This record gives sequence, C-alpha cells and structure tokens, in this order.
Amino acid sequence: MEQILEKTQSEKKQTHHEETPLEFIASICSVLVLGLFALTFIFQNFEIPSASMEKTLLIGDHVLVDRMTLAPPAKWAFWEHYRDVKRGDIIVFFKPVAEPNGDHIFLVKRVVGIPGDHIHLRNGIVYLNGQPQDEPLAAKPSEEGYFPYRDDFPSVPPSQAGDVTAEWSVELPTHIQGDDLVVPPGHYFAMGDNRPVSLDSRYWGFVPRENIVGRPLFVYWSFVTPENQIDKTSMADRVGFIFHIVLHFFDQTRWSRTLHLVK
Repeated sequence: MEQILEKTQSEKKQTHHEETPLEFIASICSVLVLGLFALTFIFQNFEIPSASMEKTLLIGDHVLVDRMTLAPPAKWAFWEHYRDVKRGDIIVFFKPVAEPNGDHIFLVKRVVGIPGDHIHLRNGIVYLNGQPQDEPLAAKPSEEGYFPYRDDFPSVPPSQAGDVTAEWSVELPTHIQGDDLVVPPGHYFAMGDNRPVSLDSRYWGFVPRENIVGRPLFVYWSFVTPENQIDKTSMADRVGFIFHIVLHFFDQTRWSRTLHLVK
C-alpha cells in the first residue's frame, strides 16, 4: 500500500507543470490583446469637457462609451446587438465641421430629431412634428437670457448669430419648410441638454450617421474640473492638472456619480 501511495504522489509531481517565463509572457500578451480589442472596437473612454449636457453629464465625468450598439452591422460579429439611432439617445460623434486648426473633435449630445422629423423651437421649447416636447432634463432660457436665434430656431436668420458656421449658414435655408427644419435622410439633429449654453446642431448642422461613434453607458469616474480646463492645452497646464488630480483625488472625486447610468 505504501508503495502504491508513493507511486501516485510521484506521478502527480511528474504531471505538475510549472509555467515557463515564455508562457507567462504569452498569457500577459493575450490579456493585453483582448483588452486592446475591447477598447478599440467595443468600448471607448470619453471625458466630458463642457457644460453643454448638464445636468445629465457634468464637466469632468469620465464615461464608458458603447461602440457596438449604434455601429453599422458587421457580418463577422453576428452575435452583437445593433439598432438604429432613436430620438432621445445620447450619442458621441465626430463634429461635422472641423475646428479652425483642422481637427474633427468628439462631441456628446442628445438626438432630438431623426430623418424626416420636422423641428422648430419656441422660447426654448422643442416642437417635434408639430407637438411641444416635455423634456425635464433640458434647461430652458431665462427671460434675461433670451436669444432669438437660439431659442426660436429656425425662425431667425443665422446672420444674427455669431457662432453659426459659414457652411451651416448656407445650408440651413435649404432644409426649412414653413416654420420647421426638416431632418434629411441619413442625418440627425442633436442638441445639448443645457440648451442656453450648448453649441449644437443649431450652430453647425446635422450629424451624419457615419459620424456617430457610440453611446455613453455609465460614468466610471468623475472629478471636479474647471470649466476652462479644456482651453489649457500647454504641457505645463496639463502636467499641473495631473498633479492637482493626484493631490485632490479623494476630496474632489464625485464619488456619488461612480457607476451613474447615462440616460
């Protein structure tokens, strides 16, 4: 009996395989490849840089963006769930008009109109296909802050709004029927929830379907960030803000927004 037990233990020792350094490196690489695939094709990190979506999204919110659901269907990923863009979706997309330096930046807004919709605003209230919309998350203009082009869009010529792009000034009249702006096929009308400060489709036009990157799912981290931080682009400013984050990580992180669902 003792000989049999000794033989069994000996066999276990022989079958036990210690991971070699090469195998360890291979396993680490496979994890990195899977993570890179997920971050490239499935999810993406996005930081909210402006107040255009308050109170839905705050400056300094870091959100995880789903890149698959609103993407054009791919035959190789038949298991993935795809759907069309709907009214009310919050989307991340490339701004249709390039910045002065030639860059196409990411923006996040809410879809207000889909192809075929008729839209106009009166006193900041959105009228969709003739019906006023109840939008509890949308900020309305105050009496003191009323701005005709922005709040009674598109009844006022774009020449009376300094922030309208030249391209949109020319294109806008071609989409107006009566009092309404009509959303063309393959495009969407997007606005920020903080309507009085949001530079959105009223100022630069429709969002092409192909520009839509995805939709934010939840806030995974939120840090109190100055409104003008987006304008501080020098290396010194960036490094200084990183040190600020390190020093104030615990007292200026908005812990209550961790895992906050974006709706």
